Amino acid sequence: MAHYNICLDVGGTKVLGAIFNENDEIIFRLKKRSTSRGTGSADVEQVIVDVVEEMIASSGIDKSEIHAIASCAPGVIDQDRGVVLFTPNLPWRDYDIRSAMMQRFGVPFFVGNDVNLGVLGEHEYGAAKGYNNVVGFFVGTGMGGGLILNGELFTGNQCKAAEYGHMILDPKGPKCNCGQRGCLEAYSSKTGMTNYIKKQIAKGRETMMADAVSEGVFRSKKLKKAVAAGDPVACEAVDRACHWLAVATGSMINTLSPDLVLYGGGVIEAMGNVFLEKVLAELDQYCLPTIRSTVEVKTAALGDDSILYGDLALIHAGRYL
Repeated sequence: MAHYNICLDVGGTKVLGAIFNENDEIIFRLKKRSTSRGTGSADVEQVIVDVVEEMIASSGIDKSEIHAIASCAPGVIDQDRGVVLFTPNLPWRDYDIRSAMMQRFGVPFFVGNDVNLGVLGEHEYGAAKGYNNVVGFFVGTGMGGGLILNGELFTGNQCKAAEYGHMILDPKGPKCNCGQRGCLEAYSSKTGMTNYIKKQIAKGRETMMADAVSEGVFRSKKLKKAVAAGDPVACEAVDRACHWLAVATGSMINTLSPDLVLYGGGVIEAMGNVFLEKVLAELDQYCLPTIRSTVEVKTAALGDDSILYGDLALIHAGRYL
């Protein structure tokens, strides 16, 4: 009998899904569904259950053919126990999602941090395949990190490693949502850039980004358009973000001497080579030449599918990482 794996990308506002066949091919996709229908953990759980059931019904496969389900979640995840310890954008605290989902569907369920799985997906199926030591930066609303060390996903003590989006670059810098000051995320994420643009607007400066940041974090395509038009405030925000990302990357290169530095996430995808070229223009200033000479730099190849393929890699590992 054929068997299929269901893989989910659960974010603060949406769920993406895909069904993979035995040859690791996507045979069905579910477009974005909102996770903001309810306010409690049970509400979000029900959204995910509804998504899985819709995928099974719409794809035409039988429930008995489901081999396993895997998902990411943003935040701190105890991957050994399948418990979401904390996530800033979902109402989950010490939430045993594994038990809840296994009770619902009766098949193994795996869960991991979103960017960890994005980097794992790229390592197993994408741009990082064949590299033993990978430092991944995913630039989106926040700044996510993921590490592959000696060919394995590294999650550290109690699965809390690779939060180098909260590497402090300037203790007197802008306040980050984590409560610290001067984090990489406070400079180089969409949130960091949005806050910078808002401050410039408050000073009376005009920018094409005014409407884009008026109700929160901008959409990446808006930033790309403003930068292409030479908007001074947008260009400054990007230059500032790329500068600090280059500084942080240099520190990670000096610390780990990876084979590869991988950049991914919505900002990198939307901005094309613009972001990467600015980072590379400064990177060599912040790491030792003898280490830098053996490090490659790439952008992620799988786009929105990075995490879905990371889910698949968890399933194939056949163990609770």
